Amino acid sequence: MDLFGVVQRSPFVFPLACVAATAMIFVSEGSYWRSVGTLDELGSMASARIHIQSLSQGVLDAETGQRGYLLTARKEYLAPYEGALRKINESLSFLGPYYADKPEANKVLLQLRELTRVKLSELALTIELQDAGNRAAATELLLTDIGKEKMEAIRALGAELLALETFSVAGGRKEIYQTLMLSRVGVAALTAISLLALFLYLRQSNALAREQREARRQVQAERDRLEAEVAHRTQQLTELTHHLQTAREDERARLARNLHDELGALLTSAKLDAARIRSRLGNTAPEALERLAHLVETLNSSIALGRRIIEDLRPSSLSNLGLVATLEILTREFAAQSGVEVHTELSPVELEATGELVVYRVVQEAMTNIAKYAKAHNVWVSLATREGRVHVTVRDDGIGFDADAKRASAYGLVGMRFRVEAEGGTLTLATAPDNGTTVTVTLPETGAVEA
Repeated sequence: MDLFGVVQRSPFVFPLACVAATAMIFVSEGSYWRSVGTLDELGSMASARIHIQSLSQGVLDAETGQRGYLLTARKEYLAPYEGALRKINESLSFLGPYYADKPEANKVLLQLRELTRVKLSELALTIELQDAGNRAAATELLLTDIGKEKMEAIRALGAELLALETFSVAGGRKEIYQTLMLSRVGVAALTAISLLALFLYLRQSNALAREQREARRQVQAERDRLEAEVAHRTQQLTELTHHLQTAREDERARLARNLHDELGALLTSAKLDAARIRSRLGNTAPEALERLAHLVETLNSSIALGRRIIEDLRPSSLSNLGLVATLEILTREFAAQSGVEVHTELSPVELEATGELVVYRVVQEAMTNIAKYAKAHNVWVSLATREGRVHVTVRDDGIGFDADAKRASAYGLVGMRFRVEAEGGTLTLATAPDNGTTVTVTLPETGAVEA
């Protein structure tokens, strides 16, 4: 099992780094205050050493002042003695509370206090004898070895207290070193843990970022695949539409040809037969002539109807007269049938036969929609060439509609768009309620190079 990998993926890495940082702060603060406390104790130890030395020096100064006074009998020699007494009292006042909670050192201090008291009593006694005029007794007491022994004992006790303080100082320094070492090790360890946690966190963040980039790449790849699939299906639909429209136009052309060749021939033959019958009857049968005239009118109407159907199926004017003339005929017939005023601006263009048929069917479909839904009073139809492309526009001033709204039947417009796209063109629709509708078609001109 990959422990490093498990730790790296663990959600507790960042909290662990926070805990390590907090622990580092606590270790640092704890070490600081412990060191401060030890340094304060060392300062107190230094003050204690000073007072111990001051106590021994004070006893020595008091003895020196006492001997100077005994030898000279001059009062100014008592000034050092009195100063030494104040120094001794100050030192004892400090050392008493300082050693109160240190039994071993306090025991030595009590002995030192007692010896100092006895020594000072001895010195005070000799000064009193000197003041009383009994110099011989004072000198005799001075020459004894008792004072010397007491002074040696005071020095020894002072040295013992100094040794205890030296030992305490050494312990305090050792404690500081231990605290600093502990703080050093703790800070180093916690820093290492924090850095490790930070490294794992950053690595986890990078891994997450890589996963997100990979996910986005996969989504983009899937999107591209779907877009390519949609484009492919759209192309297939366009090709299918083109095929169906081509088949439809071929079927219309076949029907138009059959109607023109066969039905037209039959109707014309019937009309000729009626004409021969009429010429043979002469004026002998008025009633038969009347019926024969009605038959001829019916045949003429049938021939006209056949021509209209043939033109609707496949406008012969498109191949015989051209696109401009065919559109003029279409718009003129639309104006006559619908009562809508049509304004045309048609210029000759160069298109393949299939392109001309597409333009004709688009204009035809647009006018059919105008007649059904637009309630327009004016229609504008234009045909022109600009920058190597043929532009066809059909615009009306009708009621328009909402292009974004879902309509019950929009297959006519969809069929127009697919038909135009199959020829390599585009169809755009601009409309809004009460603002009319504009259908614009652009097709590549014959011989134009597409960009």
